[in-house]
Amino acid sequence: MDETFWVVLSASSLAAIVTTLGIYVIRHFKKWGEKNSIYFVCFAAGVLISVSFLHIIPKSFEMNPNAPMFLLIGFLSMHFFNRFVTAFVCDKNAKSNYAIGLIPMLGIGLHSFIDGFIYSVTFSVSMFTGALTATGMVLHEFPEGIITYLLLLRAGFSEKTAFLLAFFAAALTTPLGMLVSYPFVSQIEKPLLGTLLSISAGALVYVGATHLLPQAEKEHARFSFIALGAGIMVAIVIVFSK
Repeated sequence: MDETFWVVLSASSLAAIVTTLGIYVIRHFKKWGEKNSIYFVCFAAGVLISVSFLHIIPKSFEMNPNAPMFLLIGFLSMHFFNRFVTAFVCDKNAKSNYAIGLIPMLGIGLHSFIDGFIYSVTFSVSMFTGALTATGMVLHEFPEGIITYLLLLRAGFSEKTAFLLAFFAAALTTPLGMLVSYPFVSQIEKPLLGTLLSISAGALVYVGATHLLPQAEKEHARFSFIALGAGIMVAIVIVFSK
């Protein structure tokens, strides 16, 4: 295996570790986790949105002239997927309490699996692009682990079962997605790589702008705006200091 493979595997494994840490913290330090997870959400949103607009999207436009269309496809695909999962959850709620936790868990699991693809794509473009993307993505894994565990717990699963299900669905799926996708991504040509990069950018903008930011607006945490601004500034400093 080449050096890039091990870097991508390390990054996706770090994401899995951070997700697991989120699950562990909310299980053993519930009050601290519930109080501070919103700051990880805000910081990750700032990084993901800024990195997408300042670096990943321009990079994809350079690689493929049709990238704007695929950027839209990436964004809308995530939107329709989210709508499908939400509708499915609503349909199932009346039938089973377990479905309240299981269906979102499957959605989060697929989302994390796709995250693994994004790691493969962005690091295949360049180490810099991959590192920028990984910064925001790894940070948003912490609250994602918390959310998955709490949904399963509220659905009626025991703490042990909720922990194991959240670990397998939200944590292990990211390196699994990377391992599945990397052999193919590393062999494709530049225009197609630009297509995949623009789709990834659309997905990242969706996650940051319509998934993470609304959570921050609902919480109204005291320093949430500062955390968001810090994420934006970190991304700006990294991108322009290249």
